[in-house]
Amino acid sequence: MERVVLGLAGARGYVGQELLRILARHPRFALSFVASRTHAGKRVAEHLQGAPPDLVFEELGPEAIAARRADAVVLALPNDAAAPYVAALEPRTVIVDVSADHRFDDAWVYGLPELDRARLRGASRIANPGCYATAAALVVAPVAPLLDGPAEAFGVSGYSGAGATPSPRNDVEALRDNLMPYALVGHVHEREVTRHAGPVCLMPHVAPFFRGIAMTVALRLREPLEAAALRALYEGAYEGEPLVRITTEAPLVRAAMNLPYATIGGFAVDPERRRAVVVATLDNLLKGAASQAVQNLNLAFGFPELTGIEPWPS
Repeated sequence: MERVVLGLAGARGYVGQELLRILARHPRFALSFVASRTHAGKRVAEHLQGAPPDLVFEELGPEAIAARRADAVVLALPNDAAAPYVAALEPRTVIVDVSADHRFDDAWVYGLPELDRARLRGASRIANPGCYATAAALVVAPVAPLLDGPAEAFGVSGYSGAGATPSPRNDVEALRDNLMPYALVGHVHEREVTRHAGPVCLMPHVAPFFRGIAMTVALRLREPLEAAALRALYEGAYEGEPLVRITTEAPLVRAAMNLPYATIGGFAVDPERRRAVVVATLDNLLKGAASQAVQNLNLAFGFPELTGIEPWPS
């Protein structure tokens, strides 16, 4: 079976590490190069069990990556770093950008399969959604036509969401016995969800756990709605979706850790006030980033959507 030649740029961060873990065991992608200035010269197998023994981290700039002529390149780079790589790569090369650089660019397909699967099939430029945005968009999209004003989304992420570069939001001591609010107005994921799913006001927070997101979303409805009808709406919207699960109870963030799917539940309703609350959880490094990027790659190349993702190792 012919395999697709793929390269990864940016393997130092947590998302890059998760991408490596998935791609190293993917049956249809051949990982040709892994670009990382920090780990340059080291064998990938030293950091990841099961990686090809001859694969070495390399320091590769945009032109060097383009010269490898891979069929696909995943850019797991910091925000505002993707442009020279995109400019250097050929139009035929499938690019999945995990950063926020192209989520507002109409020339790129927004990579949330549950909302735009048809456009992802055969796409060559894919903007992978943000982690908070994935959780909030999955809640907002099914009810957007019913809303009487923006949804209010209270999001709590593990500190891996702040990346590996030291900052107050991933300082374990600063977070100990603490909950840290930040960017409470105008967060990029707030604008992202509003653009692609429906109006939302996002209030992000960081907590002392490492990975996972809990997103509690308050919905102001135009008309009263019973809880059973609200749940049925979500069940209909996500029927057959392999990586979205619907539950009656509000899901717990610890149950989402290390798993590639989102869970939506709670479905509390105050009909007199035309108000509902829905909760979503997911792993910010997986459905919020790496496994979703692979889901998008599978769609772009016409592979079964869960290739390399399911069955998920325990």
